[in-house]
Amino acid sequence: MKDLQGKVALVAGGTRGAGRGIAVELGAAGATVYVTGRTTRSMRSEYNRPETIEETAELVTAAGGVGIAVQVDHLIHEQVQALVERIDREQGRLDILVNDIWGGENLAQWNTPVWEHSLQGGLRMLELAIDTHLITSHYALPLLIRKPGGLLVEMTDGTAEYNQANYRLSVFYDLAKTSVTRMAWGLSKELEPYGCTAVSLTPGWMRSEIMLDHFGVTEDNWQEACQKEPHFVISETPRFVGRAVRALAADPDVRRWQGQSLSSSGLAQFYGFDDVDGSRPDCWRYLREIQEAGKPADATGYR
Repeated sequence: MKDLQGKVALVAGGTRGAGRGIAVELGAAGATVYVTGRTTRSMRSEYNRPETIEETAELVTAAGGVGIAVQVDHLIHEQVQALVERIDREQGRLDILVNDIWGGENLAQWNTPVWEHSLQGGLRMLELAIDTHLITSHYALPLLIRKPGGLLVEMTDGTAEYNQANYRLSVFYDLAKTSVTRMAWGLSKELEPYGCTAVSLTPGWMRSEIMLDHFGVTEDNWQEACQKEPHFVISETPRFVGRAVRALAADPDVRRWQGQSLSSSGLAQFYGFDDVDGSRPDCWRYLREIQEAGKPADATGYR
């Protein structure tokens, strides 16, 4: 169904992972999707990974939408401002803004106290996770609020409930991910008078390109990773959280979620969508009831 035909989306940080999954699902619904990131076919970011914004844009178009790749470093104000001006000039509207900019995986030092953690790396992580989102919202939201019904999705890791009860293995990482949830709540207060909605959203244990490489598997044989990490059995594809964003964007009553912390699994239960394999993984409940309870890995009843 082309339930987002005529809609314009910006997926900021759409080179890979959740951003790519979201962009493709919005494209499958017929949206025009601007995909931004730092890695292009001619230039790589500090990640030094092969995925590019051009590839994501081509996947959007192949799915049924219109994908437009724009190289942007979301810490550089002038680049973000020029991006929004281009969207306004070419489309005259912005209906969906997904702030998925991140880039801090390689900076986190897990189970390392703040006095031993690289200060440079930790502060860079916060800059990538928080400053980028604020800069993008500053320039893009005036276009989003031009018409009622706009949607802002702040991507993070962990629901508010989970993160409140669990230390996320590094004070820098913990602060990065909890701050985005609070940011979405604050922005919901600023957007509400304009008839627009802001939420935070988390995937579960996502089979991103980086995670698959970490386990030395591909999407075709990902189950083999469960030999190294049995609880990987609850993992989901990036398209699952993409379908969550698609469902939110197509919901005429999306303001029901105003300011809330949401998850791919929770929205799947509400809207009735599945992952690409037809399953419906419920990661955050699994983590609490199985993995953290010390029980053997078993996704029965959780997907």
